[in-house]
Amino acid sequence: MHTTGRFRIYFLRGLAVLLPTILTIWIFFWGYKFIQENISVYINRGIVKLVMFLQGQQQYLTEDAMVKFWVYGWGSIAGFLIALVVVCVVGAILASVVGKTLWRMIEKFIMRTPLLKEVYPYIKQITDFLLTQEEQKKLFSRVVAVECFQKDVWSMGFVTATGFKGIADDVKKEFLTVVVPTSPTPFTGFVVMVPKEQVIELDMTVEEAVRFIISAGVIAPQDNNIGGFLQPPGLKSKKE
Repeated sequence: MHTTGRFRIYFLRGLAVLLPTILTIWIFFWGYKFIQENISVYINRGIVKLVMFLQGQQQYLTEDAMVKFWVYGWGSIAGFLIALVVVCVVGAILASVVGKTLWRMIEKFIMRTPLLKEVYPYIKQITDFLLTQEEQKKLFSRVVAVECFQKDVWSMGFVTATGFKGIADDVKKEFLTVVVPTSPTPFTGFVVMVPKEQVIELDMTVEEAVRFIISAGVIAPQDNNIGGFLQPPGLKSKKE
């Protein structure tokens, strides 16, 4: 084997090993930098103002020196930690009955405010889907295979609801609404209504299905049994 061939093999092998680690570190670094530049900096400046106020006439340190440490120096991590603690505290408060009631009142106010009510509901749907497991389970309840675009060509989809009653009554069949995502971006795709008896339920979790779609089929479930189908009562293959 030529030297260039060996170099190519070693390079690709090293890249395959190092790239996941590098990307993981980069994502965490980007998240930390984003919080620092957009949230923590204001918290740290508030700390400087508070300390200067508490010192009063006894100025042990100049404001420039404090800004240099708290905003641009090692003290800047304090704002990051405070931001994390505040988010956790807010989450704990909203988990209580009082917190939920208070937040409903705030949301009602937002929904009645011009301009805000045109933007807030859609942003909330996206954030709820990304961050709330309950919302994911409610929207994408099951992973299924549907034969909706071409015969003998199966697509992976997520059951989101039942079909329209008007269609079901007209054709005398029970339908399911299925989102068929596109790869590698599962947040876009097609919404189809398929007869229930033509839907095959797949033996995989929503998380496994999303990884499978994003990786274009490279990352399969742990058992690698993509062809393994579960057919609960009421869900039958059209080939049976």
